[in-house]
Amino acid sequence: MKKKYLLFILYLVLTSSFCYAQVTLSVLSWNLKDLGVSKSATDIGMIARIVEPYDVIAIQEVVAGPGGPAAVRRLVNELNRGRLKWKFEISSVTSGISAHKAERYAFLWQDSRVSRSGNGWLDGYFEGQIEREPFYGRFVAGGKTVTLVNFHAITKSAHPETEVKYFRYLSGLYPADNLIFCGDFNLPQSHSVFNPLKSAGYGPALIKQKTTLRQKCLETGCLASEFDNFYYDMSKIRLKAAGVIHFYRLLPDIKQARKISDHIPVFAVYQI
Repeated sequence: MKKKYLLFILYLVLTSSFCYAQVTLSVLSWNLKDLGVSKSATDIGMIARIVEPYDVIAIQEVVAGPGGPAAVRRLVNELNRGRLKWKFEISSVTSGISAHKAERYAFLWQDSRVSRSGNGWLDGYFEGQIEREPFYGRFVAGGKTVTLVNFHAITKSAHPETEVKYFRYLSGLYPADNLIFCGDFNLPQSHSVFNPLKSAGYGPALIKQKTTLRQKCLETGCLASEFDNFYYDMSKIRLKAAGVIHFYRLLPDIKQARKISDHIPVFAVYQI
């Protein structure tokens, strides 16, 4: 009897561990400045090595012209040279108020770890108020679905809070979705514009973490502003880990690093 009881306990431990693994999702978000023809094969190779460990990649600043989608395909081809197989989706060009600010977004995901529920979409609900409308994608891991909201706000000088203030309404527009906002908000999480989101139960994954590169490194460091982040529903998701990748430390100088991007990637690992 005791032996049967111990075997039953072992079974519960093993199966619970398996289920735990199936609902853990790692997401990396990166503003890859002007991702297009300007990125060399060496750049693409380095980007691939950095993003490869994560389940889903959300990219901002994909060039609107043909060079942007081509660069995403180059990145996916590089990733597919490894042992894991990747799929991707590129958004249409954002509508925007001014054509020269239009961009695309991209999602990349490990096919063995994550599947998709339908196609992604640009949300034009607040067209005219948001310059680059967010790109939504539903991802399924271990039978659990989350919806990533990939976003790139207007620059700090253009007052991105005038766009971010509408995010408080998005959970109401998609009440059945478990939303995770990610991207470059061009604002720190301490800004008051995020208070309504926080009041609705959405917490930031990163706090007081700078994510943009300076033109030159100072004695205090190479990072300037805390712009990139994740915001998730803390009642539905548990944050296991979050952080940044200091890829610039792998390169000879900050000038070389800024050819890849003026932002560093941010990541979050969630228990759904």
